[in-house]
Amino acid sequence: MKQTFYSNGKLLITGEYLVLDGAKAFALPTKLGQNLIIEKGSNKEIIWKSYDADKSIWFEDTISFSDISNARNLESESVKSTLIAILHEAFVLNSNFINLSEGYNITTELGFPKSWGLGTSSTLINNIAQWLEIDAFILLKNSFGGSGYDIACAQNDTPILYHLDQGKPIIEKVVFNPKFTEDIYFVYLNKKQSSKNAIASYNINKKNNLNRTIVLNDKITFEVLKATTIKSFALAIEKHEAEMSIILEMQTVKESLFHDFNGVIKSLGAWGGDFVMAIAPENPSGYFASKGYGTIIPYNEMIQS
Repeated sequence: MKQTFYSNGKLLITGEYLVLDGAKAFALPTKLGQNLIIEKGSNKEIIWKSYDADKSIWFEDTISFSDISNARNLESESVKSTLIAILHEAFVLNSNFINLSEGYNITTELGFPKSWGLGTSSTLINNIAQWLEIDAFILLKNSFGGSGYDIACAQNDTPILYHLDQGKPIIEKVVFNPKFTEDIYFVYLNKKQSSKNAIASYNINKKNNLNRTIVLNDKITFEVLKATTIKSFALAIEKHEAEMSIILEMQTVKESLFHDFNGVIKSLGAWGGDFVMAIAPENPSGYFASKGYGTIIPYNEMIQS
């Protein structure tokens, strides 16, 4: 019997990095996500095959049940080692999928290019959690790490406000459907950013006292959510970008790459890669294409409505 599970991708609009320390983050589930397809197998092993959005196979291997239960062959940072680590933590939470099975043929299908950074790992973890009926937030914490906002996006079809309260994820569905979304675009920077590495760098470099910054972040986040005009939305986004520039001791993406852009640009998620959000009264595709960035997606084509 074939089982299919699906999870949404994600984009983090406010609260990047700070969400790890309890700040409120505004996040948007994307229309593009990932499928996990489970079929019966044999030989006490998993035959695993992962497809990218263009239908090409980006990962293919066989994993024995003993590798999963004993967490063996984890010497490297390879895709296989990472996958075994996730499956081992899933085994700890629900051993039945190994103990009561003869084997599996498992397929994953990405709806977005793997390089885009919309949540290849988070959608996989949430799909595995659905399949095994375990808590996806615990599986994330025990395997990959992170705040969990991406898991919340995987599970919800509407914009969310997300924060951690003593480590517990708090998810609030919010309404965000202003008319000015037609002036918002998402631009891919052709550079995959590692969330793990970005978080590690933030943890090393962050200031000792983040209380003031978190209070300010939350204030700006609510300004973003309550904005009724493109001007007020853009001003709030600019404030957020400036504050994070100070915390991270990094130039904003507009300063470093797009200083002559007639509009507002904001990094999303890990600074320095993946997507940025551009706010402009006219379609900016020509501008970004002239800079070598050919993937520009309008808000309403990217985001779950």
